[in-house]
Amino acid sequence: MGEILADYNGYDYKGKFWSGREYEDLSDRKAIQRLLPKQAKVFIDIAGGYGRLANEYLPKNYKKTIIFDYSKTLLADAKKEFGDKITTVQGDIYDLPFKDGEADAMLMVRATHHFDDLPAVIKQLARVLAPNGTLVIELANKKTLAKIFKYWAKKSDINPFSHEPSKLKELNKGNFYNYHPKYIEQLFAKNGLKIERVLSVSNFRSPRLKKLFGHKLLAKLESPLQYLLAPLRFGPSIYYQVRKVK
Repeated sequence: MGEILADYNGYDYKGKFWSGREYEDLSDRKAIQRLLPKQAKVFIDIAGGYGRLANEYLPKNYKKTIIFDYSKTLLADAKKEFGDKITTVQGDIYDLPFKDGEADAMLMVRATHHFDDLPAVIKQLARVLAPNGTLVIELANKKTLAKIFKYWAKKSDINPFSHEPSKLKELNKGNFYNYHPKYIEQLFAKNGLKIERVLSVSNFRSPRLKKLFGHKLLAKLESPLQYLLAPLRFGPSIYYQVRKVK
């Protein structure tokens, strides 16, 4: 079993983390609008926290909507905000408290960077996903243009071309993982998950650009690039829509 790397109990994640990240928030929303299925019997937002993205999936034709997270604090915030529209479930990502094939649609955004054993997490997600079910998952990408230039300029010893996960110890007073797209794509194949669609997201994630252009304009420019840059796996967030085929 892997180690829980991010415990947001008692932390104002909404107020402290997302302040100043409006562009990233809009980019995430655009991506999941494009990738989530329109219908589902059981939908689970894995590591969904306080339900930041709930307004994007609650209007869809999902018979049951669950937000799963490790943090009781964030789940309480979600329940306070959305009431009976959602079911909250607390637990361990490495031992998901759901039956095999229970969900036919799942979402996991901005969570992979916390896991020291991503293969175990993907295996759990595949177990819970029903045959032909859809998983939309976001990857913290190690092969971005900025990271490539830093490596070439010898300002970083992390090789962005290596398929091995990178561990950044200086962030969050602990470990923070980035992944090469090929790494997670191999995990998908190993767990019977077929890639259906890919998006490159948060392509303008730069404090300088946000200050210069503003989050609304960047989000507008972002929209077509999510498709155009997807083959390059360009952005710091790579979104995958995968389907369970076995």
